[in-house]
Amino acid sequence: MSATLAAYKLVLSLARAVSPLAGSGPSKLAQGLVGRRAAPDTLIHWGTAQRDSERRTVWFHAPSVGEALQARAVIEELREREPNAQVVFTYFSPSAARLARQMPVDVAAYLPWDLPGPIRHVLDAISPDLIVFTKTEVWPVLVKEAGRRGLAVALVAGTVAESSSRLRPAARALLAESWRALGSVCAIADEDAARLHSLGVPKSVLQVTGDPGIDSAAQRLAAADPAARFLAPFFADPRPTLVAGSTWPSDDEVLLPALDVVRKQVPDLRLILVPHEPDPGHTKVLRRRLTDGGWSAATLSEVERTASVHTVDAIVVDRVGVLADLYTVGRVAYVGGGFHGAGLHSVLEPAAARLPVLFGPRHQSVRAATDLLEADAARSVQGRDTLAEALLTWLTDDGAHDYAARRAFGYVQRHMGAAGRTADVLSELLRSSPA
Repeated sequence: MSATLAAYKLVLSLARAVSPLAGSGPSKLAQGLVGRRAAPDTLIHWGTAQRDSERRTVWFHAPSVGEALQARAVIEELREREPNAQVVFTYFSPSAARLARQMPVDVAAYLPWDLPGPIRHVLDAISPDLIVFTKTEVWPVLVKEAGRRGLAVALVAGTVAESSSRLRPAARALLAESWRALGSVCAIADEDAARLHSLGVPKSVLQVTGDPGIDSAAQRLAAADPAARFLAPFFADPRPTLVAGSTWPSDDEVLLPALDVVRKQVPDLRLILVPHEPDPGHTKVLRRRLTDGGWSAATLSEVERTASVHTVDAIVVDRVGVLADLYTVGRVAYVGGGFHGAGLHSVLEPAAARLPVLFGPRHQSVRAATDLLEADAARSVQGRDTLAEALLTWLTDDGAHDYAARRAFGYVQRHMGAAGRTADVLSELLRSSPA
């Protein structure tokens, strides 16, 4: 065992030992620790009570929401090819907990601690035929234990940004053996395949299949219901609308002053503001700030109750799970995270909704953002003035707006099909694995 892996196990063991001290509560850290402590029992109970030894079982893992959406698209396609298969799904971030409950899987839980004891017990119980990681979320102990059992391990939607922490020496040392052990890797693009190979993935198992997140975004937008209680009021009262999705306070500090400028030329502008963390305290602060700035503000819950936005020009969204639907009532999208250290959130949903897309300067790790910029479907803004300028162009110039909108949707259409191609690879791998 390498010194790096030994240190990794030691750190995780200590974290596991002190995790009960975190207690419970609303914080993501507490939620994650509580969920991780409960995960082995959840998975073991399913494995002993519901695992059908006559059926193939696939274990999918995705760290958070974006990766879970990519995984979901692949799972749906795989179920069409392997309707008899059972599917286990695990995730790492509490942000994915709600989505996990909606996944088309047989059981969902947090990823157990990546330590030999918990991992062995879970593997004994669920006995998967195939383990599938998403993006670059490869866990070394799980991979090692899978190898000891002769289990196939794959990676889908594989992507490695130039700035990825996976390229740093410590991560390389920790994961080198795991990369070499992968039996199949589906990369999003040629550059991703090249970087994955540089990390240790054999060329013989690498192939480029595209981004299944594009399929997922297109499916979600196609499923939006204009008659839904939270959407119908917007369709009944159409106005030029900016949908600002997954915003952080750092986005608000640029966005709201820019909108003060824009409203002088577009007085009927409507804002739908969707914070990344829509907790009651934060939404209250945002609403007060908008009201103080001269907006007639309401929450989305209030819009639903009154079934009207006739007198409202700013809506603060106070729940999760509705952003994709809300893009359908927009004229322009602003995607948050580009002024935040965590980086840009998904630009695929607004593109699938035929919206030109705006975001901040920290977008280099998001391939779709770069692609949309090259397609003239998006703009990266540096601050208030450049944001106001771009907004005014797409709000007032129909020709410029329609061109960018067509380019955004065209990008989505051209790149669909990745989920099916990825599912084909997994189906073949599953059928070739020992029964």
